[in-house]
This record gives sequence, structure tokens and C-alpha cells, in this order.
Amino acid sequence: VSVFGWHERQLPNDPEKAVSLILSRTGVIDGHVDLPWAVRYLYRYNISAFDLEEPTQGHVDIPRLRKGHTAGFFWSAFVPCPDWPDHQAEATQGQDDFTSPNWRVRDTLEQIDDVRELVARYWDTFRLATTSNDVKASMYEGRIASLIGVEGCALTLAYDSVLSRLTKNNHSGHQLGNSLAVLRTYYALGVRYMTLTHMCHNAFADSGGYIWPIPPRHHGLSDFGRTLIHEMNRLGMIVDLSHTSDDTARQAILESEAPVMWSHSSARSVWNVARNVPDHILAMISEEKKDAVVMVNFSADFIADKGKATVQAVADHVEHIAEVAGKRHVGIGSDFDGIEKTPVGLEDTSKYPNLFVELYKRGWKPNELEDLAGRNFLRIFKKVEEVASKIQREGRAPSMDIYPARKDL
Repeated sequence: VSVFGWHERQLPNDPEKAVSLILSRTGVIDGHVDLPWAVRYLYRYNISAFDLEEPTQGHVDIPRLRKGHTAGFFWSAFVPCPDWPDHQAEATQGQDDFTSPNWRVRDTLEQIDDVRELVARYWDTFRLATTSNDVKASMYEGRIASLIGVEGCALTLAYDSVLSRLTKNNHSGHQLGNSLAVLRTYYALGVRYMTLTHMCHNAFADSGGYIWPIPPRHHGLSDFGRTLIHEMNRLGMIVDLSHTSDDTARQAILESEAPVMWSHSSARSVWNVARNVPDHILAMISEEKKDAVVMVNFSADFIADKGKATVQAVADHVEHIAEVAGKRHVGIGSDFDGIEKTPVGLEDTSKYPNLFVELYKRGWKPNELEDLAGRNFLRIFKKVEEVASKIQREGRAPSMDIYPARKDL
């Protein structure tokens, strides 16, 4: 029996009961959860200082994950950007070559270690997943598939939703340290997607900014960014386009040999902010052209005007993406534990079913809800693996390119 297979049966008349039955068979796969960042700020990575079996201060803990029918999620290895706005002005004007010494790679490795140690500590709940088959195996076992994503470059003023304060960082650089060798090391440690940018430009690509777009540096991808994408394709690491500029996203879609994803982005035509995906980019997605999945973000700032972010408004984003790109190209990417404000009705991981209930009331069929819950993501993950396998069988060697601005080599 397929993990996601829906066998025709009489569903309960009550939408909540019907959705509960559907999700009990499928579960939700979330494209982006910032629990490791919360652990860093609250506990300095001391995983013995808290218990995920008990309520946490954020949006995520094991009881709420179970209540929300969570089948898996990407633990985000997130590290903030340089200071804003001074660094961004330099980067835009071409004065910054992105080579200033920093601790970004160290901090990313600590985040990855944090994920792996938490998965091991709660082994009866979580299972590290590095393949699409691992995700399915986790579901058969009744455990929550734990995937790792690296969020590229990060924002300068990062709102820490758990501590309810703004934190400022004064280091510069990218989570790869401008090194393809670091990319390969992350892959070996279990990372399966890499976000090309966060809210600042980097050596590889232009960011889309936050609420409003920012002036470009590369006008999309740099030459080194194109090399990065092909090395990700060779490895089998998913190219994540959340946070990127429109030019970066358009060029990456055309450049990548494998499907791409937006791990936590919504629809710009529904709410006009730079972080959301515009229709002309959504129109580039199809299984015939370039397969992809857009996993909808729950941040209230990206959903609707102040005070109007609700589960119904999030459903509007899901439906718009489905209308433009198709229902097989949309998923869930909450950004829980990394956002300040959540929509009414989607306050934490226990509330995932509320979105499915709303869509069920709007006429979404059980198999379409299964696609949204996780099957769409699993399809593109499997295709990324197939592309990597083909490239490796053909004998393509790892890229040994070095960032041109490096001064030590």
C-alpha cells in the first residue's frame, strides 16, 4: 500500500474529521522550520537544557508536531547576514567582495550538529532523512522525517520570534564561505537543500530583499552562482529559491538541470511583498518545463495587511499558486520558530490541519490535499535524486572552481 495512497471510502461529513482521516494517512511535510535557531538563542545549543516532549516557548515541540499530523520537516540551519544597511550598500555598489573573515561556516556546522544531536536524542520520534525513500520509511515507522536545509545568507536584523527582540550581527559572508568544498561537506553531513540567498546579496546571487526589493549586484546569478547550481545538481542537493530576487529565480530555473523549490514563500499577487513569488515566475513552473514546488510561508507579514492574516488568507495564497502553477506545485513551508507573527488559526505546528480543513471546504479533493501535504515535495525530491544519479553515471567530476576574489589561493 502506498504511503500516500488514498483508497476510496466514505469520508465523515464533518470537514475536521475528514481532514483528520486524510492526514492520518499522509501527514504534513513542512519545507522550513527554524527550531535550531531557537535552540541556539535560548539554550546556546545545550540540548540537555530543555525537553521537546514538553511545551516550548516557540511554535514547535513534539506534542504539537504529533497533534498537527507532522510527517516530516526541514530543520533550517540558519545564520544571519552582515550588518544592515551599511554592508548592503557596499554589496550593491560592488565595493564588497564577500571575503571578510567571519564565523558563518562554524555557525552553520553548529546548527547542523544541533539537528543531528536532537534527532539522535529523540530517536523514537525523529529519523534523519537524506533521501526520498528515507522520508517514506520514516512515515511507515511512525517517526517524523528530519531533513536539513541550509538557508544561504541571512538577514541583518533578524527577528528572534522566541525571544521577542531584534538581534544584530556584525559578521559578513555566506554560509558556504564562498567554497564549493564546503557545499560538498554540508551534503555529506545530510544537508539536502541550499537557499541561494537570504535577505542580502552574496557571491553567488542577488537577494530579493524583504518587504521591498533591493538594488541588484549581479542582476541575478553570478558566474560562480551558475557553477554552484550545477554542483548542487551533481550532488543531488535541491536548489531553494526562497529569498532570491526575481532575476535570480528566473535564471536559476533555466540554469538548473533538476527541479527547484521555494522552501517558504507565498504569492505576490495575493500580498505584494518582495519575499513572495510573482506570477511570471510561477508561470515558468510545470512538470513539462521545470518541475518545482512552492511551499507557502505562514509569516503574517507575507500573507496580508496588518491584522488580516488568517488561515483563510493563507488558503488564498495556496489557491493562487495552484491556479497559476497547478495544484501539483504547491506545498507547506511555515517558517515556524523563525517568524514574529503567525496567522489566526495557524499559531503553531498543531494547527496545520486548519489549513487543510479550509481547503477541503473550498472543494479540494483528498488526493489534492495529499499532494499539498507532502507528495508534491517528494516528487521533486525524487527527481533531483534521479538527475544527480544520471550526472554521476555520466562521470561528471566535482567542480574545483575557486571563488575569483579569494586572496589566499
